[in-house]
Amino acid sequence: QLQLVESGGGLVQPGGSLRLSCAASGFTLDFYSIGWFRQAPGKEREGVSCISSSDSSTYYADSVKGRFTISRDNAKNTVYLQINSLKPEDTAVYSCAAGLPLLTVQAMCVMTTGFNYWGLGTQVTVSS
Repeated sequence: QLQLVESGGGLVQPGGSLRLSCAASGFTLDFYSIGWFRQAPGKEREGVSCISSSDSSTYYADSVKGRFTISRDNAKNTVYLQINSLKPEDTAVYSCAAGLPLLTVQAMCVMTTGFNYWGLGTQVTVSS
């Protein structure tokens, strides 16, 4: 069974940090570009960060630049999203997705297109 499973979400105070993980099973992530997306209640899904399969080029939404870092460990078949300096507006369900690199990571992230596999998501809540 091909699937992506996110973990690492939780309740954190403003200014705190979390590391989200996206683990693949049933297929290898080596050949896929990976994206992290988030969706808050009543809002559209937003492409937060994406990383390519080939040269590990990355894209970050303006709202998270300087605070979020995406990385991949192909040996562990896992992609991570380190999120620092969390703000209440970061509260959302965070999901990862994998897609073949037919477009640039920026295009994939901004247009939320080209992704074949999606995880169910992990909740991140930022509150004091």
